[in-house]
Formats: sequence, structure tokens, C-alpha cells
Amino acid sequence: MLSELNHSQRERLAFIDFCLEYFGQIARADLINRFQTGLASCSRDLSLYRELAPKNAILIHKTKHYIRTEHFKPLFEHNSESVLSSLARGFGDGISSCSEQSDRCFDAVRLVYPEPKIVSSIMRAIHAGKSISCQYESISSGLTERILVPHAITNNGHRWHIRAFDRTSNSFRDFVCTRFVKIVIHESKVASKEAKESDLEWKNILQLSLIAHPNLKHKRAIEMDYAMKNGQVKFEVREALAGYVLRQWNVDCSRDYSLNGNEYQLALANVQELSGVNSLKIAPGYEG
Repeated sequence: MLSELNHSQRERLAFIDFCLEYFGQIARADLINRFQTGLASCSRDLSLYRELAPKNAILIHKTKHYIRTEHFKPLFEHNSESVLSSLARGFGDGISSCSEQSDRCFDAVRLVYPEPKIVSSIMRAIHAGKSISCQYESISSGLTERILVPHAITNNGHRWHIRAFDRTSNSFRDFVCTRFVKIVIHESKVASKEAKESDLEWKNILQLSLIAHPNLKHKRAIEMDYAMKNGQVKFEVREALAGYVLRQWNVDCSRDYSLNGNEYQLALANVQELSGVNSLKIAPGYEG
């Protein structure tokens, strides 16, 4: 029956489901505040939810709240990352702002925020398949003029950067979004060697196998943290991004797992298979 409902109805039902699961209750006022709908519409949504999941909630007439029951089974699958983000930052208006931040659930402190006008220029160029001319401030060269052909924007765990072909170095490279001073989109034709299809490090997918660091006394805690199976967790990542991922999680990538310190709780099990991967140069302990 859920599949027969329109998107707006499913969104409201998902909100009811979310509130019951994570807050334990919901009232018509919550729906009105969230979706700016009328009282009659909210009553219909709550009635429909109870029709679809009759054992999930009961109405307490005195408070006019629907309370989660012990028989609750969610109607929707709520993604863990989205759940924690919503709990920490509020549900917002679905576009760009938060209604209010939580005083019970806190996200990580973020220090680096790209300017929206820079992100919008980059995304328009990517969408249109165009090159950009820009002023870029780098650690090694200072302020430089460049012509780039961007094809993706990604968060490396600490900051946002773009993947782009750099006509100065004649290669695909990463550029940090906060270091752009000015961007102008060009209408000139992009050569095939500059397109995403030619970025082999981006196209190539690597499998990383992580284990609890051999030096740890109680490895089971780390295995639980990362939901390891048979002592390992495996996942796929683009070759161009592998080094960022391993650095972000302080994964010991030395061949003999020789890095010391409490920050190294993970080790790369298949380091031998990844010999020569360029992006791993920034990974802790990697020797190539």
C-alpha cells in the first residue's frame, strides 16, 4: 500500500514513523509544525499510519499524543547517517536550513565550509561538462591562475575538494574548495583526455581490508566498532580517494604494522596488494 501513495504522503508517514521510533511519541501539532498542513490533513495522516501499522502506536486521549508501543515495528528503513544528522541538526525545511539544533545529540565540529557561490560555480561546470578558469591558493605555489576541467566534488572526511583535470600539469588532481578565489565557467570544448572517462585513478575501484591493529590487547572492541566479520571489514573505494579514507581513520598501512600510538586502532590487511597506488602516499606508514 505504501507504494501506491504519493511522495508527500510517504514523507509525512515516514516522519510519523521516525518520531515514534526515536522520540517515542508524536502529536498532530508536530505534523502541523513540520509540514505546515491543516488539522484535518494531519488527522488523516495519523489515521492512515495506524491503518498501515495498527500495533505501532496508541492514542492517549488526555494528552492527544500517539505513544510508541512495545510491539513497534518501523514502516520505513531509516538510514543511520540520516537519522543521526536529523537528530543533531533538526529536520529543517527540506531545503537549506535547520529548524533547531538538538541539545541531546551532537555532530562533529566542522571547521571548513566552502562558500556556496564557489560550490555552485563548480557544480554548474560539472553538470554542463565545461572547463573553468580560476584563481587558486595552494600551499606550494601560492596564488596561481589555472584552467581546470572538474568532474566530481567530494568530502575527504575533513574538507571538500574537487577532482579535475589541470591543464597546467596536464594531469588529474585534487583541489580544495575553500582555496578558490574566483571562478569563471568557459564555453570552450573539453578534450577527451580531460573528461572523467580518462581519469583512471577515479574509475579504478580498490577493495580495502581492515583489521584491528595487531598491537591492541583487546581487539574485539574494535571489531565491534566496525562490524567486522571474521576479524575483517572490507569495502570498496575509488583509487583516487583511498589515501584520504585511510588517513582519516588513522589506518596503519606499514608493511609490518609498526606505527605506535593509541590513534592507530586499525591496520590495512591487504597492503601488499596495493603497492604502487599513488593516492596511498598520504596514508599513515605507507611505503609504496
